[in-house]
Amino acid sequence: MNSPAKQPVPLRIDFVSDIVCPWCAIGLASLEQALQRVAGDVLAEIHFQPFELNPQMSAEGEDITEHLQKKYGLSEAQMTENREHIHARGAELGFTFGKDARTRTYNTFDAHRLLHWAAMQGAGKQAALKHALLGAYFTDGRNVSDHATLLDIVRAVGLPAERAQQILGSEEFANDVRMDEARYQRSGISSVPAVIINQRHLISGGQPVEVFERALRQIAQSGDAG
Repeated sequence: MNSPAKQPVPLRIDFVSDIVCPWCAIGLASLEQALQRVAGDVLAEIHFQPFELNPQMSAEGEDITEHLQKKYGLSEAQMTENREHIHARGAELGFTFGKDARTRTYNTFDAHRLLHWAAMQGAGKQAALKHALLGAYFTDGRNVSDHATLLDIVRAVGLPAERAQQILGSEEFANDVRMDEARYQRSGISSVPAVIINQRHLISGGQPVEVFERALRQIAQSGDAG
């Protein structure tokens, strides 16, 4: 008598991140490659959760070099080194950081409101919008706080632009996003990306594919997956 086929272990993954965070783009690409490696053993459902690196930033944004120098006290040499490292990590994972494309950083609150809405629009819609926003900012250097740009991105992933325009023209989902942000801050999340598996296993930072793969396998095999 044949034994029943092994079923993949279901895992919930909350990916806490911001759209203008380069390590979030790297972390997501790395996590998704790890999930491909464990596809027969793990069945993951990713929920994208909001985090704003600069919640007080104005709509017009700031020059990225001036912003990083002011916020982190980095020298020109340090910023160049960091940029080269980020671009190299992205290239290893198949994510393109456009050369000199990202000259400004922006307020991302409205983008997070659209991501919250996209999660209600069916399988894969939130992930598609998340990828499109990351690509628009990091690859193409687009202004992800500009409503016209956001509507273009919404259309590109097949979401209804008229509905998105209604959201952007109102405060809809603002309280939901703020409550989600506050919930993760209360739980101790102060930097991103933060990858939370089944609401209790935390992996911080843009880790290599192997680190995510090992953690996913360990959690799935531990009996602590549900």
